Amino acid sequence: MADNVTSLFRSTAAHSPSMAALARESDGAGPVDFCIPCNPYFPTPAMFEEMAVRLREIITYYPSSADTITAELCNLLQLPPQAVAMGNGSTELITWIDHLLVRESLAVPVPTFGRWTDQPMETGKRVDMFPLQESSGFALDLAQYAEFIRARGTRVAVICNPNNPDGGFLHKHAIVQFMDAMADLDLVVIDESFLEFADAENEPSVVQEAMLRPNVIVLRSLGKNFGLHGIRFGYLVANPALAGKVRAMLPKWNLNSFAEHVVFMLKEHGAEYAQSLHQVRRDRMDMSGQLSSLPGLTVYPSQGNFLFVRLPVGAEGTVVRDRMLTEHRILVRECGNKIGSSSRFLRLVVRPQVDVRRLVTGLEQVLYGTSRRGAAVPEQATGTGYSSGTAAVDRLVSETNGSGMRGLAAQAAGAGVPGLAAAPAAGTGMPLPAAASTVRADPGGGMPVPAAASTGTAVGRGVGTGAQGMPQPVAQPVPQQMPQPVPQPVPQPAPQLFPEPVPQPAPQLFPEPVPQPAPMPAPVPAQPLAPAAQAPMPAAAAFSPPAPAPAAPAPPPAGPTPPGVPARGGLTAAQVRGTDGLSMAPATGWPGAQAAWPNAAGMGQTG
Repeated sequence: MADNVTSLFRSTAAHSPSMAALARESDGAGPVDFCIPCNPYFPTPAMFEEMAVRLREIITYYPSSADTITAELCNLLQLPPQAVAMGNGSTELITWIDHLLVRESLAVPVPTFGRWTDQPMETGKRVDMFPLQESSGFALDLAQYAEFIRARGTRVAVICNPNNPDGGFLHKHAIVQFMDAMADLDLVVIDESFLEFADAENEPSVVQEAMLRPNVIVLRSLGKNFGLHGIRFGYLVANPALAGKVRAMLPKWNLNSFAEHVVFMLKEHGAEYAQSLHQVRRDRMDMSGQLSSLPGLTVYPSQGNFLFVRLPVGAEGTVVRDRMLTEHRILVRECGNKIGSSSRFLRLVVRPQVDVRRLVTGLEQVLYGTSRRGAAVPEQATGTGYSSGTAAVDRLVSETNGSGMRGLAAQAAGAGVPGLAAAPAAGTGMPLPAAASTVRADPGGGMPVPAAASTGTAVGRGVGTGAQGMPQPVAQPVPQQMPQPVPQPVPQPAPQLFPEPVPQPAPQLFPEPVPQPAPMPAPVPAQPLAPAAQAPMPAAAAFSPPAPAPAAPAPPPAGPTPPGVPARGGLTAAQVRGTDGLSMAPATGWPGAQAAWPNAAGMGQTG
């Protein structure tokens, strides 16, 4: 395998070769997988045996329609079928969301799941990327993110909770507050693909709140949670009108017979599924401690079924990845090709303790030699510290902030005068000026909200700031002109996402009464969302083109961290226990009866 490792990684369109490709190169036995974020404890051996017995029947005949499979899943999760659309994996749903609901621009924090950046760029949309800072442990500041969205004039916002690859977690009350502050956007997407592995909050999902709002979609995965990536199935939850718009475009038989069989057998295995999630959380804590004991290795707090780690100074991720695979038969995810990351970082999937001991032993030998005292693996002699192709991606992002080749063409069109950038055109990635009057911080310490264009007074506030009800949508503010010869075009008001009034979910849509969400309390004093005035917004400055007006000097970048010292914001073994300042859920005593099934709104409830 050693001679073919490099070619295997270069020949795949994904971040890593498939397990089938790796198995073919090693006479049928694949490596220990720390790359693909899959639940290692589910399905149970008995469930696999049951599927094996029925294999011929499953692969011979057509599945039922997607409506039939969706209805069974909704019965299991206590969700109304009208508010759910099932897809052939979350990637299919992301593709349809982009085609149907993203008209011009999308904002997303980076690093994150690659399809949220790549998919809209492939269809010519502008992608406004909000960089998560290593110095703050890659934590997402929702107040600064909201200000970034307003400054850029973005029409769609995405949040992944927990985020992939770092596992960062946001509390439910903060996300609901953000959703209401962004009520005038075309769409807000909350990607909860890894949320069922979280234990920092008993009921962290916002699916119930999403069904009551006309512009919110919650995306959820089944393959990751159920340990069945090969089946390719996931679902979204939204207001019935919005979910129906996506569902109407999906193929009649977009779900396969394996997906149908698994969905219909799950109701008998709720207790095993709950126990598998419980074991993954315990393994995550144990694995964090073991990895944090390695000198110079920084482990970031995670609520997913993976850990984001920074390699010691001098270690290059592709070298570590290749040596772990060829010398120890362990597959790890090197993150150099993730926008906003570099080859200094690995994402390691949580696995049983016996596999973790093998991983730690392998890393000790690759990074330090057998005694942990040897030199770390050297940087590559030539090229950058990124994986193949990443330097080009970073250049594209830094010059256009996600507008793709169209943004580069727009800049080239204005290159007649040396040093003069082209005037921003509609749909390009040129940053918009951040007018101070268009966004203001909530005096109650909550989310920044748009100000009325004529009077400058607040139109609405997020949940928990004392407002009555959901804030009303506001008109998109007209940005100030760029200090360039060509005037800044004034964005026209975007057409309404729904041409007709969207009916509120009526009681007859729900098979059982669904409690309305309680009014959100004021933000917890210990963790208020930082007002925009209290912290600078580095993202807008980082992606802005040169301008005649002088800008405030950026703080000097931090130098390399010495071996054995965590990075600023990085945590050591004693600190890696859930998320900052949050109370952990009990490690034992899973709620509910043995036959109970956790519902989609939170793991603390039973079906």
